[in-house]
Amino acid sequence: MARIDSLRSLLVQQLRDLYDAEKRLTKAIPKLIKVSSADDLSSALEEHLGQTEEHVSRLEQAFEAVGEPAKGKECAGIKGIIEEGDEHVGEEFADDGLRDATIIGAAQRVEHYEIAAYGTAIAHARLLGLDSVVELLEETLGEEKAADEKLTEIAESVVNPDAASTENEESEEGEMVGAASGARGQASRRGSNGGRTAGNRRGSRHRSGSGRGR
Repeated sequence: MARIDSLRSLLVQQLRDLYDAEKRLTKAIPKLIKVSSADDLSSALEEHLGQTEEHVSRLEQAFEAVGEPAKGKECAGIKGIIEEGDEHVGEEFADDGLRDATIIGAAQRVEHYEIAAYGTAIAHARLLGLDSVVELLEETLGEEKAADEKLTEIAESVVNPDAASTENEESEEGEMVGAASGARGQASRRGSNGGRTAGNRRGSRHRSGSGRGR
């Protein structure tokens, strides 16, 4: 484990963490694209995949600016988020809209992690007077924030309403089944009551006849 003895060495460790994260995402995002169904979501993910590849390139430029080799250090945070996302997306879904909602949730967890990580690295680079690094990282941070906002827009306008409609349809089907069962029950009770009434009437007539005989 590398020893961190200055703000500069801390920044280098953060760059290595981000470098590993972005390279992992270039492999993870295509999996999400493959299983997404909403066109808007697929397009947004494809666009961000291209940006992620550019993020890797910018980090390599940042390493060059601080005189360090472009080398990653396992990013446990992103690794865990990706694994969790794979697990959630791999569930069995009753509807494609539900899977898309899960994909957006997984993707936004990634974005929020990266927004925090880039923001911290920028603050440290600014204190160190590394203006070129600040500029590179700020450009990436802006794209991460825009991607997060785009996912929110897609969720609110397309995916979440689609997922909710599935639940409404199931609720309506349940109500219809319940109503049909109730109607059959009422019909059965009416039939039973009708039989008892007719029998009672017949018994009454029989008793009346017996009385006349006496």
